[in-house]
Amino acid sequence: MSAATTSAGGGRPRLAPPPDATAPVRHPDAPAPGELLGAHYDQCFGCGEDQPQGLRLAARAGEGVSVTAEFTVRPAHQGAPGLAHGGVLVTALDETLGSLSWLRRVIAVTGRLESDFLRPVPVGATLYLSARCTAVAGRKMYGTAEGRIGGPDGPVAVRAEALFVEVDLGHFTGNGRPEEIRAAMSDPDQAKVARAFEVNP
Repeated sequence: MSAATTSAGGGRPRLAPPPDATAPVRHPDAPAPGELLGAHYDQCFGCGEDQPQGLRLAARAGEGVSVTAEFTVRPAHQGAPGLAHGGVLVTALDETLGSLSWLRRVIAVTGRLESDFLRPVPVGATLYLSARCTAVAGRKMYGTAEGRIGGPDGPVAVRAEALFVEVDLGHFTGNGRPEEIRAAMSDPDQAKVARAFEVNP
């Protein structure tokens, strides 16, 4: 690991891209700007439609390698009374950042994510999220995200920087619980099978 990707003390990797990082490139077959991405897996806590307490986050492709998303905080997402749990907000940021992989047509998982909480998010509020890929270095993809309340131009409530790492399908099939892997792989809808393993679960 180069000095550019390690901290001064030689500990955890930094989130700043190394000097040899390149600009991200949108895949020619990526969804068009404005297109709804849909859930990659119906059981995903972040975007799945079959998770009753999940976020059901709806992401849309943006320009370049960027996405926007929304989710409304429900009572099941509380931490303190009437306020969203911080872990739920981080999950929303992570899910939005993970959706960037669809625009590059790679399979990637979260390697590291750092978040800042700037203001409380009440139950009933809609969090308007945006994320963009800032750089690519080998298998590493760097990105930033933020969540606003009151509208897409409202005040920033949460933000994050993240490092995602490209993996192959074996990352999921070799580590996931066998029952879920078998169920996902045996779905007769082959498009759903392919999507189930595209984005960080």
